[in-house]
Amino acid sequence: MIVITGATGSIGRAADAHRAVIDLAARAGVAQVVAVSVRGATPGAKLGGGMHGEVDAHLRKSGVPWSILQPTRFMQNLPRDVQDGRFYGSYGPKEVNYIDARDIAEVAAALLTGPVGPGGDHVLTGPESLSHDRIAGEIGAALGRTVRYVDLPVPEMTAHLERQGVPQPHAGDLAALMAETGDGRWATTTTAVEDLTGRPPRPLSAFLADHKDAFPEALKAI
Repeated sequence: MIVITGATGSIGRAADAHRAVIDLAARAGVAQVVAVSVRGATPGAKLGGGMHGEVDAHLRKSGVPWSILQPTRFMQNLPRDVQDGRFYGSYGPKEVNYIDARDIAEVAAALLTGPVGPGGDHVLTGPESLSHDRIAGEIGAALGRTVRYVDLPVPEMTAHLERQGVPQPHAGDLAALMAETGDGRWATTTTAVEDLTGRPPRPLSAFLADHKDAFPEALKAI
């Protein structure tokens, strides 16, 4: 069985629902549970990291054989972030790791369709970590347009997110989370994707080649 959270809805309700499903799985004797979490998940962390941390802890104590996938940031989120040739963040100049969500799905499929193993936590990363200036350059090269990353202090990024319709306290938490993940803690890479699927994870260049049409806002003139 796989446990995964949608992109919408209440974080608190999602945690309750996940725990209830895990309890049902334990009572039903489910062979294994594969949960899609996030890198750095821990109870009390900002945004979904806290919810995932609570659910992960519940799963580990459930008695059901388990595997927890802990991916880094999704490449699939980049298209929505690029508007008018720019994208904004508060990551700073250091490198951050992104993963193609297709690699996460393939890891989950490999675990769910293979023999039930010892399980454990699997930190999933892309093959390379890049600064956001470098990411902007790669996006621009793929699209044939100039794309620029604009780094903002956390208060200014919070205000930018609010103007984009992100409510408080989520806007402030998201801007702060960008700064935290931009301090280098998410720059390390692992071999987990290749270890579990038999092939290396997709680089950003492959994602961009496959998804250029997903960047309509980036094609507007600066």
